[in-house]
This record gives sequence, structure tokens and C-alpha cells, in this order.
Amino acid sequence: MKIEDLMIRDPITITDATTVDEAIACMKINSIRHLPVVDADHQLLGFVTLADLKQGLIPSMVGDLTLSDLMIRKPITVAPERDIEIAAQLIYKHKIGGLPVVEEGRLVGIITVTDLLGAFINMMGLLSASSRVDVVVDYQAGRLKQAIDIINEAGGDIINVAMAGQNAKHRTYYFRLTACDTSGIRTALEDGGYHVLASMD
Repeated sequence: MKIEDLMIRDPITITDATTVDEAIACMKINSIRHLPVVDADHQLLGFVTLADLKQGLIPSMVGDLTLSDLMIRKPITVAPERDIEIAAQLIYKHKIGGLPVVEEGRLVGIITVTDLLGAFINMMGLLSASSRVDVVVDYQAGRLKQAIDIINEAGGDIINVAMAGQNAKHRTYYFRLTACDTSGIRTALEDGGYHVLASMD
């Protein structure tokens, strides 16, 4: 999935002439926590977060601190044609809540942790009726395929597969299935030599 498929297009923006009070009010009214700062040509000048603005609120009231002083200049950005994995990696690595999406210096969108979480939930099928089987798979060629075949033959319809644990001996796979009775699938896997950690109808 590309960033342009997930990003918020034409996000709410402010200019560097906006006051700190105005920026905070804009965030509260629109229930947002990030604001790109742009010029008249929509070129990205910076990025401000609600946390940054709150820290600068009192100093701005008693001194001459402005939005330009608080905004992140040259923020980390992504291009719309990049994969969402790139955005997720950047957000996780830099511990930030969102990224401006820029094309040739011009702001075209914004992508946030909430957007990525929503995409993850949809891909994992977490909000749809589903079942799950957690299976320990030996790290041997063909063992994952064999487990998938067993699940299919036992009547399981796999929506997606997630993995955890990457030691030399085994991995744990989480098979999310369309809603079903998992007891027969569990038995079939155990008969096939697999250790089933958990199953959920």
C-alpha cells in the first residue's frame, strides 16, 4: 500500500504568521495534534505539534516567542509514492506522531500514527468477526507451508498471517481465519507435530 492511498489529502495548515494561541485553537477545533506550516505557494516551511505549542504557550504570552520559534524546521517528510512501511519505520524510529507528505517541496498530505494503526487493523482483520490459531513452527524448509496446508484441509480460511520470535529453532505464527470452530484445526495441527499455543473461535 502506498502512502498516497492512506494519507490525509489537503490537510489543515497554518502559516508562520499564525500565533501560538491561534494554532492551539485550530488544533482543538479540528481535533488534530499536528499542523504543517506552509507559505503562500503551499511549500512546506515546518511542522508543529500540540505538545510543542503547549510548551511554548506561557513563554509566548509573557515574551516574544512566536510560532516560528516553536515549529520544527526541515521536518522529516515522505513522498506520496513511497510504501506505508517507510512511514511506519520513520515514525517508530524517530518516535514522532506524524509526517508531512511532500512532493517537490509542496505539501500534498499528512500521515499519522492513527492512519497507520487503522491500516494495520484493517489488514489484520481485527474488527471483523474472525478466529485465530497461534502455532509454533520449527525453522525448517516447508514447515510453514505444511501448517498452512493442514489449516486449509481442516476447513480454515486464512485471512492473514503474522509472525513473532525469530530464534534459530522456531517461530510463532498467528493465523487469523474467517470465523470458525478451531477445535478441528487445532487437532489436525497437533497431529501434524505442531505445538498450538492458543486457539480462539
